[in-house]
Amino acid sequence: MAETVVSPLIDKLISLLTQEAELLSGIDGEVADIKDELESIQSFLKDADARAAAEEDMSEGVKTWVKQLREVALRIDVFIDEYLLQMAQHHPQRHGLSGFLYKSARFIKMLKPHHEIATKVQEIKASLQKIMVRSESYRFQTAGQGSSSSAQNVRWNDPRKNSLYLTDADVVGIEAPREKLIGLLVKEPSHRKTTLAKKVYDHQTVRGHFDCHAWIPVSQSFNVEDLLRSMINQFCKGRMESPVSGIDAMDEESLINELRDYLQQKRYVVVFDDVWKIDFWEDIRLALLDNNKGSRIMITTRNTEVADFCKKDSDVHVHKLQALPSGKAWELFCKRAFQFELGGNCAPELEKLSRGIVEKCEGLPLAIVAIGGLLSTKDKTITNWKNLHDSIGFELGRNPHLAGVNKILSLSYEDLPYNLKSCFLYISMYPEDYSINCIRLIRQWIAEGFVKKFEGKTFEEVAEEYMIELIHRSLVQVSKVNFDGKVRKCRLHDLLREIVLQKVKDLSFCQVLSKQESTYEGITRRMSVDRVSYDVLKECKDTGIHSLLLFNINELPKSFISTFFVDFKLLKVMDFEDAPLDHIPEDVGSLFHLRYLSLRNTRVEMLPKSIGKLQNLETLDLKQSLVSDIPVEIKKLRKLQHLIAYYRDNKLDFSLAWEKGVKIEKGIECLKYLQKLYHVELNHGGVDLIKELGKLRQLRKLGVKNLTKETMRALCASIGNMNHLESLDVSSISENEIIDLQSISSPPQCLQRLYIKGCLEKLPEWIPQLQHLVRIKIFWSKLSDDPLKAFQNLPNLLELSISYQAYIGEQLHFQKGGFPKLKILSLEDLYGLYSLMIDEGASPLLERLVIGPCPQLKEVPSGIQHLRNLKELRFLDMPKEFEESLDLEQGSCFRIVEHVPFIYLRHKIGPGYYGYDWNRIPFQANQPELPLK
Repeated sequence: MAETVVSPLIDKLISLLTQEAELLSGIDGEVADIKDELESIQSFLKDADARAAAEEDMSEGVKTWVKQLREVALRIDVFIDEYLLQMAQHHPQRHGLSGFLYKSARFIKMLKPHHEIATKVQEIKASLQKIMVRSESYRFQTAGQGSSSSAQNVRWNDPRKNSLYLTDADVVGIEAPREKLIGLLVKEPSHRKTTLAKKVYDHQTVRGHFDCHAWIPVSQSFNVEDLLRSMINQFCKGRMESPVSGIDAMDEESLINELRDYLQQKRYVVVFDDVWKIDFWEDIRLALLDNNKGSRIMITTRNTEVADFCKKDSDVHVHKLQALPSGKAWELFCKRAFQFELGGNCAPELEKLSRGIVEKCEGLPLAIVAIGGLLSTKDKTITNWKNLHDSIGFELGRNPHLAGVNKILSLSYEDLPYNLKSCFLYISMYPEDYSINCIRLIRQWIAEGFVKKFEGKTFEEVAEEYMIELIHRSLVQVSKVNFDGKVRKCRLHDLLREIVLQKVKDLSFCQVLSKQESTYEGITRRMSVDRVSYDVLKECKDTGIHSLLLFNINELPKSFISTFFVDFKLLKVMDFEDAPLDHIPEDVGSLFHLRYLSLRNTRVEMLPKSIGKLQNLETLDLKQSLVSDIPVEIKKLRKLQHLIAYYRDNKLDFSLAWEKGVKIEKGIECLKYLQKLYHVELNHGGVDLIKELGKLRQLRKLGVKNLTKETMRALCASIGNMNHLESLDVSSISENEIIDLQSISSPPQCLQRLYIKGCLEKLPEWIPQLQHLVRIKIFWSKLSDDPLKAFQNLPNLLELSISYQAYIGEQLHFQKGGFPKLKILSLEDLYGLYSLMIDEGASPLLERLVIGPCPQLKEVPSGIQHLRNLKELRFLDMPKEFEESLDLEQGSCFRIVEHVPFIYLRHKIGPGYYGYDWNRIPFQANQPELPLK
């Protein structure tokens, strides 16, 4: 589709013309003309894209027109980037007489390049004008801006229709949820997807319970009056009544009144199938009165926001569709693939390949049915099975048996606004089954320009909303959630990724080089490289690339890196994470457009001084690299927002030395847009550097190390100026060095996470005032007074860690009513702790409890039996008699913990952060292992 290329290009041109017009000196008029031409084309682009995608469109003319437009748009995008780069390289920074002479010399030198630029612009304008003229012959329909859902009018065979007519013998894996929903329908409302919903709707218990019934399919562009008429007609037909007279001439208000009158004394059930728009309920709710007779409304949707919208004025039960378990998925596949032979059983020689195919479907019934149906038509040979297994993505695009699956999985994508389409397509650059760090991904979106500015919000906050919307639309799967419920990692369903890979290839959005496809060809603005040899990599030289992501690369020779930045001069995103890289050349400074640079987990030790030339850089990620000093030139990066730079040496035990920050020179006060600075060694730079931190008013996350008693007062003064600070991590220079945070006159009221590593004379008195705190961790604080009193009434606290001699007293008491939302509690390395009391009603939501080593704690705290929500217990290097008390047969404390599903014992077996052995107490039966974090 051309919209994903043209619309962001228009936004880019508008931004340049309004905000950076001086950079377009000499061609601003031509650029404005190009923008106007593109805007004219944009008005009918949705119709053109829809017709180009229509399989029934016998004319190849529209497809060719869209392809040519896309290519011209890409040419314009590359041209603008190249022009801006050239202007940046030749833009003089001198003033006075020397500046005048310098400008004159540059002007003479650039006469020829400007002539070439003018020629390019004229060629682009001519190409656009020809495309515009050709568009007239296709009579495209204009449309308003918004979702690209024009394709809905294209005729295609919807495989979901089959689910309306399946017999019970044909259906697998819905027995339990069907019975649950039948019960709910005669008690409370419910939402589900088509197959299950239809089985519930048709069940005799449901049919007999209600006076009238209606099943209403809802299209993406539904008409409210048509839906109301359909309901009335179905109600009448089901009760064998005459149709309502004059119904076709009624307007919306008349139809609503007619329905309300008709349903006044009836118990009814209505199913609205496949609802897309969140405002659907607002359009329909007035017609469906609540007559207190137990009527029910069921809605199926792939967008959770639809369900959330209904909740605002209705009592709603949401039933989320789960993927088929592996056993049921296998049963369904065999029923389909071997339905005409072998009694529905898989041939032994095909089982390994068959299970691989089922695994790729990831429990998606629609895909299993379609692929199984396709295989049922083929000879049962290893060759046929292997061909499909190895090329499912290709088959989804071309095989008529699977066209419907492709279309259905594409519908949610087609409904996205163009900027979310770009965000979604970008995810396909990550390898199959890759669990993607969401922060990493959204910063790349921002660097690419996919995220729109929203008043009062940072780009990251807007991008997080984009991610949530993609999840709600069932396009992205959550693979890991943070302790506070925020999505930490995500992934694409394998089959959906196969479809997206075909789209990005067709759109020239990006090229994915892998072992399966290692040939670089065509025009593209993005490239992902996964598990290819260096011989393939060195052939990739495309100056038009915006984003380059590397995965599982074994070799990056210096000879390649030395010319790399010249070959990819228009890069915006360069992600070297986990790459075998140990050197960054001076040429990196030539990447004028670079906004995101990650050297995370590489062997790079030093940044070149030319890093200061990256005037558009927004993210510099040095985590787990070997960089320890940041060049003074960093102060020139006026747009820098995120500087992540620390190294954790896992060969060491956890201590202050385990994690190191970086040294930064004075001058960082210029980085006015900096939001994340994590971690800085404050014993280099002194008080002057600390005072400069106070001028970074946009900071959201700050980590500082090597604090001394003398530098604390300056730091407290600086922290008092950070009104937006959400996360603060402070570490002293040694475990015995006292750090006094009490003098922060105005603690940041937005603070959510607080980490204190060092000796405290007492806890800061302002901590109980921070109503937004969700996590507190204190280490080596050596507090003698019980710290729980300061924490127990924090209303949003989810995680608390008091560890490594943070408390040296003998007793901790969790009182009734305290810690109302706490989910995770860690009490580690408290060598003086003799007694741990937990009242009934304390920490009612606690899910994970970690205790030890606490050598004075001889028996399991009896209060654990009150923690009825506890899911996991970890005891670390506890005394022998303590562990023996947990024995199933003879342990005196077994009854205290028997309600906890997962209990682990940890023992130190060697040096280093991971030098531990974990054992699970085996008395909990039939429970899977939990991953230890």
